[in-house]
Order: sequence, then C-alpha cells, then structure tokens
Amino acid sequence: MITESDIEHIAELADIGISKDEVPEFTTQFNAILDYFEVLDTVEGESAPDAGIVNVFRDDEPRPGLSQEEALANAGSTENGFIKAPRVM
Repeated sequence: MITESDIEHIAELADIGISKDEVPEFTTQFNAILDYFEVLDTVEGESAPDAGIVNVFRDDEPRPGLSQEEALANAGSTENGFIKAPRVM
C-alpha cells in the first residue's frame, strides 16, 4: 500500500509539482493501479510463447534511395549539404 508520504517522495524524485491538496487523490489512484496489478497476477495462462514461433522478419533487400539533392529538396534550411536545424540550447 502506497502512503501519502510515498507519493510526495515519488513526486520529488520525478520532479513534478503535486500540491498538498492533490496528494490524497494521487494516493488513491496509485493504489488502484497497484490493485489492478494484483488482479493480473492471479490470471493463469501460458508463461512463454509457443516454441514453434520463428523469426518472422523479412530479409533486408537493398533498394535505391534518394540522392542528396532529393533528400535536401524539402529541407527548410541547409548548409554544406546537410539539413540545418535551429539551436536547441
């Protein structure tokens, strides 16, 4: 069972702002989620996939691609043959 102090600790670790008024609601919701996991633990079923399953991926087959000019044709901005993106920081 998750307590309100656990929720406050998790919120601090996740760096999300939860007000004191929201803590009881989150505690109830969190415990409800954990209750669902307990229900799932009681479900019986096969524990592993059928051993007859094999790799279903297709083989890679090289195909012609775009030229550099075609690849850059719709780029908003280019520089020295590369797509130029805005600075992030």
